[in-house]
This record gives sequence, structure tokens and C-alpha cells, in this order.
Amino acid sequence: MKYTKIIPCLSMENPIEEALYYNDAGADEIAFFDIGCSRDDIEKNVVIIKEIMRRIDIPLVACGGIRRFEDAKKLLYAGASKVCMKTAPMDSVDIVKEVSDRFGSDRVMVAIDLNICKDPVAYSERLKEAGAGELLLICGNDTTDYEAVAAEIKRRTELEVIIETASGDDKDIIALIEKSCADGVCLNNKTDLMSLKHSMKDMGISVNLYESSIPFDDFKLNSDGLIPVVTQDYKTGEVLMLAYMNKEAYELTVSTGRMTYFSRSRNELWTKGETSGHFQYVKSLTIDCDKDTILAKVSQVGVACHTGNPTCFFTDLVKKEYKDTNPLKVFKEEYDIIVDRRNNPKEGSYTNYLFDKGIDKILKKVGEEATEIVIAAKNPDAEELKYEISDFLYHVMVLMVERGVTWEDVIKELADRR
Repeated sequence: MKYTKIIPCLSMENPIEEALYYNDAGADEIAFFDIGCSRDDIEKNVVIIKEIMRRIDIPLVACGGIRRFEDAKKLLYAGASKVCMKTAPMDSVDIVKEVSDRFGSDRVMVAIDLNICKDPVAYSERLKEAGAGELLLICGNDTTDYEAVAAEIKRRTELEVIIETASGDDKDIIALIEKSCADGVCLNNKTDLMSLKHSMKDMGISVNLYESSIPFDDFKLNSDGLIPVVTQDYKTGEVLMLAYMNKEAYELTVSTGRMTYFSRSRNELWTKGETSGHFQYVKSLTIDCDKDTILAKVSQVGVACHTGNPTCFFTDLVKKEYKDTNPLKVFKEEYDIIVDRRNNPKEGSYTNYLFDKGIDKILKKVGEEATEIVIAAKNPDAEELKYEISDFLYHVMVLMVERGVTWEDVIKELADRR
């Protein structure tokens, strides 16, 4: 379903924290504008983008500072979903074609400054022909009827058009969208994104909001008129807590995207984190087969338990030792051990031996182990193969640590290819 996108811009004071907030607070994408022109600026911001993309789920647009194809490549490889070029295409649209041919038009946005561009409609047609997939209109203090310009660009190119605005007023933003027929707005001022989206929805503008597929009245409630909610970390699967909802709490949760429960002891609604700041942002709500229990997967800010523990379930009652063979957990724990060896060398450690010898030795071992896999795969007995694959994965993880690549990076890349 197509909807109007809300894209807040990150400030440079604390872009990572802002990205985390917007990721949970209702943004459809985020824009990172402060990409400097020098190579040092690009490298500095590549580091920031990598860290942001390791921690968020929504797309990021890397805007500005792109002078060469290599600049765009670095930003896209860092994890940006698309790049936004501004001045370089005005000198030559060939850079748009080069990036589009390599990465696809859906990863190329071009900004058109209406204060500078004399014929934005004709320019937008050239950009489309070169391979741009989306346009960002920068209006500033220009007196031109930019709403009409945006509408004409959309009509002539059929490209998605995003309009930048410095307004933080919901009514102004909605009026801008309606007049321009824009596909989204890029916000330079902080605003309550969920409130803005609900206001847009009330005006008949399609937006990306939570909607319950089943009305609360169809749920099976307990004798107190409540439904239990098991709350789980959406990334790790760890169970965080158990609480209850009435109809109002459920509808507030769906409306705001923040977990709201009904406190049986206080006989009132409570939004998790309202006093502590440890909010829970909804990722999904699922009901069981009997419609009498909800499973909530959330992004947990801080800790879930009032005791300061990450989860309310930390007291063992009965426990039998067992091997945890969850693949993601095993990979993560092994990776963390390798990181610890690098940071805290241990005498006699083979891992430290590899780090001491450097990248060439690590690469040699990765190559050798890959060859061993090929040889083992020719053997009718598959037992040897599992050992060689394990050796290969270990050495690959040493390489990953050496070059600063995490399992989260790899998993996100694989997920993007599905």
C-alpha cells in the first residue's frame, strides 16, 4: 500500500540517539544531511551511518556532499538505503546515471533547490532520464509557487517527490502535502510524528500507522475484563514482562505505538516508561489461537523491570543445564569472545596469534579453510564437512572483528536481499 512518507532530518549534535528515537517514534525514513564535501568528511560520516544502521530498522537517506561515484558507493556500502545528491548533478547528470546503473534508480534521490534552479521541471525530466528514482524539493524562502512546481514535476516525470519543510506545525505540513500532491515531507523541525500522522489520516491522507486487524471486542477477556500481554524483545526474543490491557489501553497502544497497560494494583492506565523513560515501542502485536493472550514484540528503551533488571524474569526456580544451540546466540557469543581476545590478549591464545600476525595471515587462513570445505564436500561422509565449516566460520569471524564487521551487519545485508 502506498502512503505519504514522513522523513525527519537528524541533527549533528546527537544523530545516533535521534535516529534511535525516530526509528521507534513513527518515522518512515530518516535523512542524514550533514555529509561534508572532503574525503575526511565522507569517511567521518560513513562511521556514523554504519553505527546508526546497526541499530535501526527504517531506511536512511544520506544527503549531500557527493561529488564522485565513489562517495555514493561508500555511503551505500555503509548501509544508507539511498543517497541524495544536490550540486553534483547540476554540473553533470552523468553521476546520476553512473550511480543508478550500478545500484538501481530506487537508491538515487536528487535534491532540487528551487532558489537556484531556473527551470526545475525541465531539470527533473533530465534527472529521470539519467536514472533518478526520487526527487527532494528544497524551497527555503523562495516566493515561487513551489506547490504548483512540485505537482507539475510529478505530472511530467511520474517520480516520487518529497518536499523539505522547516515548519513544525501539523496544519502547515498537511496543507503543503495537499497542495503539492507530494509523496512525503522531509522535516527540519522536531514534531510528534504519530500525532502528525493521525492528523493526516483525519484529512484523508494515506499514512503508515498501526491498525488492529481484529477489534478488541472480539478478544476473550478474564473475569476482570482484561487480557494478559506477554512482552518480548523484538530482536533477541527475550521475554521481558507480563502485564494486562483493557480496551482503552489496547487502543492507546495501537494509536500511539507505545505499550500502554492497565495497572490492576492502581486501577488505572499506565504507559510503560512514562516516569522512568524506559518506553516500549511496538513492533508487532499478535493474538493467540484462543484470542485470550497477546504477544507483544517491542523495542525496549532501557530496562523492562522496575528492579533495574533487563527482564522481570530473572529468578530461577528450577533449572537443568543444557546447551543453548540457538544459531544467532551462538554466533554472537563466539564473536564476542573473539572481540574480548583482541581487546584483552591472553597468552597462548590462537586468536591473539592471528591478530598479532595481521590481516594477511587471517586472509590466508580463511582461504585455506575455504579450500578444506571444498575437499571435505567431495567426501561421501558429511561428518568431516561440519568440522571444516566450523573452522571456516571461526576464521571468518576473526576477519570480521579485524575489519569491524558485525553479525548484525551481515544479517541486515542478507535480510535486505530477500
